[in-house]
Amino acid sequence: MITPITWLLLAISFVFSIIMAINLGANDAANPTSVAVGSGVLTIRKALIVFSIFVVLGALIQGHAVMKTIGKGVVPEIEIAGAFTAVVVAALWIFFSSWKGWPISTTHSIIGAITGYGIARYGIWNINLSVLSKIVISWLTSPLAAALLSIILYKILIWAYKRYGSEKLERALPYLVIFSVAFSAYSFGMNDVANATGVYVTVATKLGHIPDEIAMLILGAVASIGIIVGGLTVGPRVINTVAYRITRLDLAMGFASGLSNACVVYLFSVIPYYLFGYGMPISTTYAAVGAIIGAGIAKERKSVEYKMVGKLFLMWILTLVVTIIATTLFFSIISLIIPP
Repeated sequence: MITPITWLLLAISFVFSIIMAINLGANDAANPTSVAVGSGVLTIRKALIVFSIFVVLGALIQGHAVMKTIGKGVVPEIEIAGAFTAVVVAALWIFFSSWKGWPISTTHSIIGAITGYGIARYGIWNINLSVLSKIVISWLTSPLAAALLSIILYKILIWAYKRYGSEKLERALPYLVIFSVAFSAYSFGMNDVANATGVYVTVATKLGHIPDEIAMLILGAVASIGIIVGGLTVGPRVINTVAYRITRLDLAMGFASGLSNACVVYLFSVIPYYLFGYGMPISTTYAAVGAIIGAGIAKERKSVEYKMVGKLFLMWILTLVVTIIATTLFFSIISLIIPP
């Protein structure tokens, strides 16, 4: 029998999950949109409108691929108290970072929180280290892949400029940049919707006796709304950081980095899902920043603000440390009140 306090925890944690989605939109809306804003193709408002449309499509059509990984992949099972602890810690950290204008990894935040919960609840050796190790590897390889692809695409564009002339390409590039925003937003919705609601897949199945597919569709819809709200309200604070403070983007750089980011996020979500049964919850922030750095290096190495890149890297490391430790301690306290 489920006690009243358990239902209260479930209700509070679900509210925090919506807050988490809002925070996610606030921090990560910059990932797909910054290339269009930084290159001058779209205003922040117009870029966010494109983002809002395609993030919903990605979340509803293919969001289940990564949601399954977070909900049932890293730890054996996430109970109500665990879901409550993970989303509260992750949401508070992301809110603080967004308020400061720091483009952190929301994926790191929720995976770190779930890992901290798993350590406190099951012990470190009962965490699915195979899945977790693949996630960590994807965190390292995705920004490198995005940077490399961005360099290649930029070089191809410059070659096309010289071979076929710049007039036609210059007319086409703004539309190509907008396409990259739409594709990137779709991939973002597909990958990052799990950060807000993936912890509830098991909870919804157990308490509501809802099939996984239906539960993930409902959770994806709820998270999409929160992501849009966060993107439209607080999102511009982080967009300005990514769009202008890493390097100065022109149209060719905007397209190369935007398309690279979109391709990497999409492929890391889809290919592992078909090979292993679960998509990789990569950091879309890592991929976006990696792609922009790659474009900057391709044009001129000195154009990249390496000091800012170093600060972002330190914040990403701090995100894991804070969320793991905070969730481990918080869940240990919660467990004294409500035994598992």
